[in-house]
Parts: sequence; C-alpha cells; structure tokens
Amino acid sequence: MLQAQLEMEGFEVATAPDGARALALLGRQRTDLIITDLFMPDKDGIETILEIREKYPAVQIVAMSGWDSRQGSDYLKVAREIGAVRTVKKPFELTDIVKIVRDLMPPS
Repeated sequence: MLQAQLEMEGFEVATAPDGARALALLGRQRTDLIITDLFMPDKDGIETILEIREKYPAVQIVAMSGWDSRQGSDYLKVAREIGAVRTVKKPFELTDIVKIVRDLMPPS
C-alpha cells in the first residue's frame, strides 16, 4: 500500500524484501531516500542503517517499527541515534509518510 500511495503521489519507488537486498539495490541505482522497517530477515534495519550511513552518507533514511518501547529497547530512538533522519511508529497513516517523504526529498 505504501508503494502504491507514493507512486500515486509521483515518486519513483523501488522495493526490497530485506536489508541485504536493499543495499544491493543501492549499489545499482541512485537513491535519495530509504524507508526501512527495523525488523527484517537477513539484515535488520539497524544493520542496514549503519551500512547505508557508511557507504551512502547522503541518502535520507526513514525508519519505521511497530515495536513498543515498553517491550524493551526503544529501537526507533536507536535508529535516530545511528542515522535515521525521521522515525515512524506503526501503525501510521499513509498521508503521514507521504508528508515525510515530501519534506525530505530534494526539489526536482
């Protein structure tokens, strides 16, 4: 749904099912912004953010998670500390993500 909404808003969107494939995609095409979940198979969002920051420091990162900090660590706070410029707690409204993307994307 998020991909469809962003495409309807005029953004070009590429997707990857996990952090490892997202990083491989970054190596093949120019990307301005990444929206990543923090809990994914193969390479979680924290690892993905750290690697993006190391290899592609100009890429904007938005991290999202449904993890409740009352269950333990505040992973969204950790994501901000290591390089996510914005964080979003699930569930979220699609319009909220569209606004964040509009705020972060360079003018075309």
